[in-house]
Amino acid sequence: MSKLYSGMICVLIGAGAYAQAPKSDASATYVSPAQMTEALKSAPRQDAPLIDRPVRVVDAGGHNLGVAMVQRTRADQNALVHDKIDEIYYVLEGGGMLVTGGALVNAKQTSDSPTIGPGWSGTSIQGGQSRRVTAGDVVIIPAGLPHMFSQLDGPIRYLVYRVDPSRVLALK
Repeated sequence: MSKLYSGMICVLIGAGAYAQAPKSDASATYVSPAQMTEALKSAPRQDAPLIDRPVRVVDAGGHNLGVAMVQRTRADQNALVHDKIDEIYYVLEGGGMLVTGGALVNAKQTSDSPTIGPGWSGTSIQGGQSRRVTAGDVVIIPAGLPHMFSQLDGPIRYLVYRVDPSRVLALK
């Protein structure tokens, strides 16, 4: 068999495999910068130390995916653990010390929040890792991992992408 003929078979086999690849019935969801900004502006209390506003939560075929805008003007009063939600932070503005891992101090189970699902809160974190985060940083926080901002350099704004395999977040 010639190399040319052999190569053509490989191309045809590869093209056939590509044509049979599974596809999703879902469509892409576009969110404009104006929609992200409007999410923060629509918060009931603009002076709140924490504004966490879901912008979109979509059914991604087997799990929900969400994006939210978050603004903090002071460090956390509580450390958190989300039982079922993985989060990805993308820092837009500001910075501070983010503590992850370790164990919650004075842990108490929280009610099922429409924003972050069921979980736990505590007064602080013992034995966690502190890292300075600033604009442009991305932090992946798996479900079950304690986390909190222990200090802020001033106001901080970030996007939170929420992966929800248990579908506890309401679609929006």
